[in-house]
Amino acid sequence: MQRRQSHKTPKQPLHVRRKSQTDLSAWRKGGRIDSEKPLQSHQSSNDQKYDSQEASLEQALSYLETVQDHVVLKNSVLQKHLDAVESTALKQGLPPEGFEILLNVVLSGKFADTVNTRLLKSLIPASVIPECSVVKAVSWLCVSKCSGNIQLLFLRWLITIFDFIDCKEQLHALYGVFFFFLQDEKMCPYICHLLYLLTRRENVKPFRIRRLLNLQAKMGMQPHLQALLSLYKLFCPELVTITLPGKMKIYFKNSDGPWKAAITAVRQRNQGTSPLSQTVFLGICQPQSRKRKWNARLVIPASSTNTNNLEEDKDKNHVNLYNSNESFPVEQLRTFPQLLQHIHCLEFPSRMGSVLANPLLLHYMNCVKDESIYLRLYYWMGQMLQEECSWCVIDNPSKEEFKSFLKTIYKAECFLQEGFSACEEFLYKTLPLWDGSCCQSEVLSLVSWIPLSSVSDIKSYLYDPLAQLFFTSSIYFKCSVLESLKELLQNWLNCNVIQEDLEFSSLNTTLSGLVNVVAELVHFVGRISTAALRLENNSTFLLYFILDFYGIVCDMYLKYNLPLLIMPPAGVFYPALLTMDSVNLNRLCHIMYRYRTNLVAAKENELSKKKILQFKFSSQTYQEYNQYITAMVGCLWTSSVFEKDIHPQGLRMDDKLLSKTAVKELKTSFNIVNHPAMMGYSIQFLQQICPDDTTFNFKLIKGKRWDWYLEYLYSQGLKGLKVFIESSIRRVSQASHSKAASVEV
Repeated sequence: MQRRQSHKTPKQPLHVRRKSQTDLSAWRKGGRIDSEKPLQSHQSSNDQKYDSQEASLEQALSYLETVQDHVVLKNSVLQKHLDAVESTALKQGLPPEGFEILLNVVLSGKFADTVNTRLLKSLIPASVIPECSVVKAVSWLCVSKCSGNIQLLFLRWLITIFDFIDCKEQLHALYGVFFFFLQDEKMCPYICHLLYLLTRRENVKPFRIRRLLNLQAKMGMQPHLQALLSLYKLFCPELVTITLPGKMKIYFKNSDGPWKAAITAVRQRNQGTSPLSQTVFLGICQPQSRKRKWNARLVIPASSTNTNNLEEDKDKNHVNLYNSNESFPVEQLRTFPQLLQHIHCLEFPSRMGSVLANPLLLHYMNCVKDESIYLRLYYWMGQMLQEECSWCVIDNPSKEEFKSFLKTIYKAECFLQEGFSACEEFLYKTLPLWDGSCCQSEVLSLVSWIPLSSVSDIKSYLYDPLAQLFFTSSIYFKCSVLESLKELLQNWLNCNVIQEDLEFSSLNTTLSGLVNVVAELVHFVGRISTAALRLENNSTFLLYFILDFYGIVCDMYLKYNLPLLIMPPAGVFYPALLTMDSVNLNRLCHIMYRYRTNLVAAKENELSKKKILQFKFSSQTYQEYNQYITAMVGCLWTSSVFEKDIHPQGLRMDDKLLSKTAVKELKTSFNIVNHPAMMGYSIQFLQQICPDDTTFNFKLIKGKRWDWYLEYLYSQGLKGLKVFIESSIRRVSQASHSKAASVEV
């Protein structure tokens, strides 16, 4: 292919481009061609600086375009213009019209590799990159005028700036050209990466699959080949009949090279000084964020439209609405009705990270179960999480941005009501290295959306690392972990309910497998809660979060239709029974009431043979419940807990041992009148019925006053205590409150 023949009239191309450069200059100076006059004087110094830089860049582009071959590398003029290009690129990025010139210079082989490398590393966009310049660069690639190293560096650059290309239809038309380059072993990984970004369903052909299989037989199962084959298989499973290995954490090597950090710095600098920079970048008027390429709105590609024809496309949309050959650009998607109208022709961006913070595209993912979307998202998210992890990358300067990235992932998971497998793998891999403080709330939020997996995997990859941090961290971290595990349990149970309602399971998990995984989680929380209460001296604050977890466990049978009920361990139950806080005691009463309701329902279903589920609760569960209920009734009502508590770790004590305590009225010290958590209510009640008595004689609360006292407690919002007494205590008479019995189920 011949080089551009504009050498006879070198001034003309630059003259033609002058208007666009002038417009770009106005944008760089603040994006205000018709800006207010007071701001013009404030920007005068910046205007001179930008004018000088633009003039230097224009001279450099003119020189590089018209210079003859075989220029000496140490030529001072050449070095001056190279410095001008590099300086402008690093400070404010290159204008769109500069890329065609520089790419032609680099790939035509006009200069030595040292110069070409410097120019390629300077290709940092200020806004967008014209597709025509990339297409011409690919044509230079086909004639192999430049060295192999420059070709590889160009492909890496093309992958990095893929989302900055203003249109990709012509690039899609070159799919076969890119596929041809797979025969080059050095270029193969980068070509696979590029094809992965470009592939559509119509690109999957039998001859291409055969070519990939031949390459696989020749090279072995390489990650980049597996990625492309996996995508082909998702689009056309009937054509790719081979069995591929499971998902890999990283399909492609990092191609960002020297450009990613520079692009981020330029973009932030331009957005900080130019209100129009966001609009120019995406071709739409929409608030943008300064975050990196994982920010959804920031990386949505311009697809097949730009600012000039956006309004025309809006007028044409209703005409070709049901034309299956027409794709609807995602940057024009604004409202939910638009999504419904164009859901059949919506084309997702090649970089799937642009979906995370876009509710409309997340709606689309929920409605259209396209595995290719999830595979692309899996690859992109896994790559970004591994490369940017704040506690795995030494001296990472982007901790705040990584934290924002994790928040965005969590919000997307909440929206979709399911976790991402790439995020699960990231947590399993990095939790052993996590210090528990970096991005604490974000990491624990992601833990709550870990998908269901086998018991052995989740124990070794999640529970063991969390337990090590749990026991060595503050009480606030312990409470945060318990809250996260509670939300994890809630999400698992909700998924089970949804599967049964839809009679469809997207999770390869049987009911017995779900029961085993949930049971292991509940037992794990029971173990760490018991140890934590001992470490924190039965903290009321910690106990609240523990009981919050068991508030879900006690209702798993009726509320979530899961045939599983696990009682809290004695190390949790008895500290809650003897707590100093009325809120936790009331919560314990409500939890025991819900346990009773679920167990009674399960027993009735078993006896009537109207089983909702083909599982039975073990007799040990009923026995443990009866032991706890006996202890509670003996403690709160009959004042016989030290005599009738039959639990192995309970409160039963010999009379000789009790007498050594020298405590008066020991047996009644934990009923609802004298209990440390209820004593405040008892004093307030006595002040109301006996305002003149300052001795606070609790023995006065008996007979009818006992009934009045109960009504007083109920009026204070102790609903848990009320339902527990009404369901689990059989009162013989209104006057005798000492005779009660537990209801055995």
